[in-house]
Amino acid sequence: MASSHDADGNGITRRKSLAALAGVGALGLAGCTSDSGGDGSDGSSGDGSESLSGDIRISGSSTVYPVAQEVTRQFSEQHSEVDFNLTRDGSGGGFNNVFIPGDSDMNNASRPITENELQRCRDNGIEPVEFFLAQDALTVVVNNEADFIDSISLEDLGTIWSPDTKPETWADVNSDWPDEPFDLYGPASTSGTYDYFIEAVIGETEADQDIREDFEGTEEDDLIAQGVSGNQYALGYLPFAYYTNNPDSVKALSLSEGGSEPVEPSLEGAQSGNYPLARPLFTYGHMGKIQEKNHLQEFIRYYINEADEDYIAQDIGYVPSSSDMVEANLTALEEAIAGEYEYSA
Repeated sequence: MASSHDADGNGITRRKSLAALAGVGALGLAGCTSDSGGDGSDGSSGDGSESLSGDIRISGSSTVYPVAQEVTRQFSEQHSEVDFNLTRDGSGGGFNNVFIPGDSDMNNASRPITENELQRCRDNGIEPVEFFLAQDALTVVVNNEADFIDSISLEDLGTIWSPDTKPETWADVNSDWPDEPFDLYGPASTSGTYDYFIEAVIGETEADQDIREDFEGTEEDDLIAQGVSGNQYALGYLPFAYYTNNPDSVKALSLSEGGSEPVEPSLEGAQSGNYPLARPLFTYGHMGKIQEKNHLQEFIRYYINEADEDYIAQDIGYVPSSSDMVEANLTALEEAIAGEYEYSA
């Protein structure tokens, strides 16, 4: 089965494809969680049965982590004999250090799996099963006292973060901005958000590294907001969900691209693809383990259906799955259970 994203040559999903996959009215759709496995197990029926048991290891993205955290919490209430080990390793860190070695059942990711990661999975006998869960509006933030700026272009962002240009002060980029040095914050290099930002904002560089190195990198997205809130001339970027959790501590910038009008970060902008840094969010399952573990099958089925629920937008801050995305994900799960799934970009 082909994966549900339309990627460019570097594996980054195009924004306009997100609108098509999301469908009309994704923000208002309610998920159905009554589907159960074909083997007669209770699965995700929600009747409180304790028939499922076993361990599930989930690695990967800190961006997707809030969704996985809530879904595992709910599933555990229904199936207390299923034990979860959920960690924030970053998309790349989770793939490279946990999922590809075969140590996790699932890996959350804030960007598509790369060709290199896919090949290494297959070299280790793993076929990754892609589930497109939600959408994010990656948000650029500044200090609340930064009254000199309300919007920024992707081109200026690229200038600020590129190792080729590496300006020292705001005024080096725009003479209307203060002659004050940057204090930069962002995700660590193991993060899928880091990878996405480089591809979408910086692009290819002449330097030996992909991004300037003099910034504070972390897998704890809340720490990015905290860092920016502590310095008047700070700049950072983080998932929309983490901005909505810190709305009073930092200011979000509207973004423009190619001379367009600036667009505020929002769920509507992410859903339509009009926001310049709209991006997809995924989880990947280990097909062999899906075939072996009934409790993993039923958890993934529950995860897929919960990604369609209103609270994904209202309480977490991402665009939920559409009904079409849910159906595509459930089809991928059934193909994986049958051993017939094959990932294709």
